[in-house]
Amino acid sequence: MNIAVKFMQKFKNFDNQNKLKVYRDKTELIRKRNMGAWDDEQLQAESLRLQKEARSGTPLDELLVDAYALVCEAAKRTLGLQPYDVQIMAAIALHERNLIEQHTGEGKTLSAVMPAYLNALTGKGVHVLTFNDYLAKRDADWMGPVYRFLGLTVNSVQAGMSLYEKREAYAKDITYVTAKTAGFDYLRDTIALSEAATVHRPFHYVIVDEADSLLLDEARVPLVISGDSASSRSDSFRFAEVARQLKQAEHYDFDEFQRNVYLNEAGAEKAESLLGCGNLYDIHNSHLLTSLNCALHAESLLIKDIDYIVRDGKIELIEEYTGRVAENRYLPDGLQAALTAKEGLSSTNSGKILGTITIQHFISLYPQICGMTATAHASALDFQDIYALQVVQIPPNRPNIRIDHPHRIYTHKEAKLKALVQEISSVHQTGRPILMGTSSVEESAMLAEALAAAGVPCHVLNAKNDAEEADIISKAGETGAVTVSTNMAGRGVDIRLGGGDPAQAEAVAKLGGLYVIGTHVNESVRIDDQLRGRSGRQGDPGASVFYVSMEDELLLRFGIHKAVRDRKQDEALEEPVLSSKITSIQRIVMGQNFDIHKELNCYSDMVEDQRRLLYEERLRILKGEKPMSPSEQRVRLFYIDEFWAEHLAYISYLRESIHLESLASRNPIDEFHAQITEAYEQIPSKVNSASEKMLERLGGSNDPAEWEKLGLKSPASTRTYIINDQYLQNKRSSWTGTTVFAYWIRMIMKPVCKLSKY
Repeated sequence: MNIAVKFMQKFKNFDNQNKLKVYRDKTELIRKRNMGAWDDEQLQAESLRLQKEARSGTPLDELLVDAYALVCEAAKRTLGLQPYDVQIMAAIALHERNLIEQHTGEGKTLSAVMPAYLNALTGKGVHVLTFNDYLAKRDADWMGPVYRFLGLTVNSVQAGMSLYEKREAYAKDITYVTAKTAGFDYLRDTIALSEAATVHRPFHYVIVDEADSLLLDEARVPLVISGDSASSRSDSFRFAEVARQLKQAEHYDFDEFQRNVYLNEAGAEKAESLLGCGNLYDIHNSHLLTSLNCALHAESLLIKDIDYIVRDGKIELIEEYTGRVAENRYLPDGLQAALTAKEGLSSTNSGKILGTITIQHFISLYPQICGMTATAHASALDFQDIYALQVVQIPPNRPNIRIDHPHRIYTHKEAKLKALVQEISSVHQTGRPILMGTSSVEESAMLAEALAAAGVPCHVLNAKNDAEEADIISKAGETGAVTVSTNMAGRGVDIRLGGGDPAQAEAVAKLGGLYVIGTHVNESVRIDDQLRGRSGRQGDPGASVFYVSMEDELLLRFGIHKAVRDRKQDEALEEPVLSSKITSIQRIVMGQNFDIHKELNCYSDMVEDQRRLLYEERLRILKGEKPMSPSEQRVRLFYIDEFWAEHLAYISYLRESIHLESLASRNPIDEFHAQITEAYEQIPSKVNSASEKMLERLGGSNDPAEWEKLGLKSPASTRTYIINDQYLQNKRSSWTGTTVFAYWIRMIMKPVCKLSKY
């Protein structure tokens, strides 16, 4: 660690301690505002007073002490929960719009109630964004009695609710909902043809749970709403067959980090022969090149039981950071079709895209943002740079006594597996519960097999048996339990010693608590820390260790295996410098991912700016702020949507080909901005022209039946889904080195088009 980094770390620690001192002092004031002697009616009258104060314009900072004292007493009476001082400190930090790091099991759910109550006093509504529907309902039901006792309303939004039910839920003072559900509902609002068909009210204050997952890991995930979906007859099977006949090194290569795959000269010639298309790089063959690239990517970089599973005849993508099936998520159309063809499955297209927004841009619609997670500190600079959020580390209520052992590093995978089985067998004989975090569905199955052969029974938790998750996790802390899991057990999972049985918990504690073993290190230190955090909750004993092989994918990518290439051994390596190198690699990859994130933002931020400008205009029309007849309102809304969808299709096409600009010594981002700006500026005239023609046809009719007859209606059905944009991230650097050289050679040999056409 260099001097500058050390200085910055020291400064941040100093700043964190200063903030904590302020929060401790304010917590003392809240404690002194003891309301234990008040009766229920007095407490409820006090809540009503605070509501009136807040709605008359009194700054919420001035009401914080009274409001938090009130919530503490209400929680004690309704739930039997007395917030710890550190929970109150966390609640103060949340109100000040910070991102808090609060250890696993420290009670983030109760911490969030105080700022949610305080900010809901204004009557403008508060959203608590949760990890999944189950947690949204659980937390709303669990904390609901506190809010209702104090005169506020609360509800959760669940998938499958009717429009009316959602509108009612969002109208409550506090609404618990997942970010994706709230985002999809927002997208539906953006294409509504009447105000009555919308569900959201203006956004105000949001508390983001599992904030590092939503604000960083999934921030770039685009939420999409599309029109009617129809069956698609594609040539994907043809390209899948071609890709299968191409061989690595002979026909294609990977970049140095194995994120991209590209054809070499021999590969292009082979593909041209198989496709019978002539020069693959001719302008009229661009669609063939795109389809072949997708097929090659699916064939060589997307691995079954690691990146996706096949279940019930469908492709289900696996979320990298959680190991779970990424529900309702698809790759960009071309790549999704290619992957489906690779597995020999039938495909459907996604229909015309009507609207899209990334989770990052959706959350940024809230004027006031705060968040909480158990792992934030490692990405503090990212939160500051992207969201202007400061990370505040909240101390635990009880000291963390978990023992985190140094990495155990082996020269090859077989030695690592052998050592893992020996360690697990040995510890299992003592009765101590063990949780293993593996890299994939494939690895979890392989490790379970090896343990079974060694006579160690275990439970396996991965994307293929996610329905059994609750039952497996409930037993993971019991005496003798051995649980093999993907990253599914790394976040939002509370493993109680003894399975919640006090006597058994005491026995497990004497054995050392839950023993967490990672079978690899992740690209992000935060994900490793999430796994570690399953052990040692609320001052429980516990331990963690990571087993690493020099043949693990992350280490191979950076060539560390070359340092021990000629000295394979079964014992762990005794070289401390290797651990520091692994940590350094993780820092490098996190930095790379952050740079990719920033570069992709350069593309999407302008699109989002355009969307917001157009939506503001649309909203004024929808709310009747611009005088016009009902027919003109309907016509203009319809054509705004029509031409925005056309604009999105153009943007999608442009994103697929804009990297070619770099071959003409132009900056792809500048060219992208110039081209979408020119296209966007044409939308108003297109809307005006089409609207005038349609209004002529309508002849001033305000009859909805006439509107329907002329096609001025919403799509008969819409579909919402999530695009996994990993492929777009990878493509950022795919046209480099050998690819560029091969491209230019072929263009010189067979000159048929000008790059300016791109």
